[in-house]
Amino acid sequence: MAEKMATRQAYGKALVEIGKENPNLIVMDADLSKSTMTADFAKAYPERFFNMGIAEQDLYAAACGLALSGKVVCASTFAMFAAGRAFEVIRNSIGYTGANVKICATHAGITVGEDGASHQTFEDLALMRTIPGMTVINPCDGVSAEELLRQAISYDGPCYIRLGRAAVPVFYQQGADIKLGRGNWLRRGDKATVVATGIMVSEAMEAAERLAAEGIEIGVIDMHTIKPIDEEILVEAAETGPVVTAEEHSVIGGLGGAVAEVLSRKHPVKIAMVGQQDTFGESGKPDELKKKYHMTADDIEAAVKSLI
Repeated sequence: MAEKMATRQAYGKALVEIGKENPNLIVMDADLSKSTMTADFAKAYPERFFNMGIAEQDLYAAACGLALSGKVVCASTFAMFAAGRAFEVIRNSIGYTGANVKICATHAGITVGEDGASHQTFEDLALMRTIPGMTVINPCDGVSAEELLRQAISYDGPCYIRLGRAAVPVFYQQGADIKLGRGNWLRRGDKATVVATGIMVSEAMEAAERLAAEGIEIGVIDMHTIKPIDEEILVEAAETGPVVTAEEHSVIGGLGGAVAEVLSRKHPVKIAMVGQQDTFGESGKPDELKKKYHMTADDIEAAVKSLI
C-alpha cells in the first residue's frame, strides 16, 4: 500500500527546510499554525514568523506590505478564509500589485470532514484563477506539494497553493519531473483521459485500474497547476477521445471549467465533470462525504463509461 501524507504536512516540513536556504522567507498565519503546519517554522525561525490572529484580511494586507518591501511571504490559513473572507484584499492588494505572496491555504474541500459546510470551500480555485497574474496550484501528494512549493517560492509573483487536511497516497518519487504550468501523465490509455487535480488524482488512478481490468484503458493526468493550465497536454488528451475532469471543488469555475475553456477552443470533445455539484457540504467522515457528494473512483468510472 502506498505511503500516505497530507499535503499540509509536506508543506510544514518543506517550510523549515526552505527557511534554512532562504533567509528572506517570511511565514505568516491567522492563529491556525498547528493545523496549517506552520508551527514548525515558527519554532525554528521565530523572528521570521508572524501570527496575525483571527484576522485574515490583516494577514494578507500585511503579507503584501512585507512582499513589496522585498520579502518572500508564505501566508497561511484555511482555504475558506483565505479565498473567501480575504478575497478583496488578495485581489486588490496582492493581485493588482503583483506582490510576491504565496497564499498557502489548507483544509480545502469536502475532506475537511467534521468541520462542516462553513469550512468546506468548493469555490477557491474558481475565485483565485479569476485574478490576473495569479498562479493557482493544487498538488496531489506530499512530494509534489514540496516541489511545487519550492518552485512557487522561487517564482516572483502571487501564487495560490491549495493544501488538504487528510492524508493521501504518495505517487511521486523524490526527484520526479514536476514543473509549474505543466501537467503530468501518470498513465496512458486510448479510450478516454481523466484530468484530475489534488486528492482526486488517487481516485482517478483507482478508477483507471478498475477499468483496465475490464479491458478499458484510460489515461490519467495530474493537473497540479490550474493556472496557467497546460493547454498542450489537454489537446493531446482530447486527441485520444473523451475527457473526464475530477476535482474536490465545485464543477463550476474550477478545473472542469478551465479544461472546457481550452478544449472548446482548441479541440472540442465530449467532457464530463466529477466534483461538487453546485451544493454546500455538511459535517461527516471524509470518506462518507466523498461518496455522498460523488467524488470517488466509482464516480469517475461511471463518468468515463457514460462517454465512451
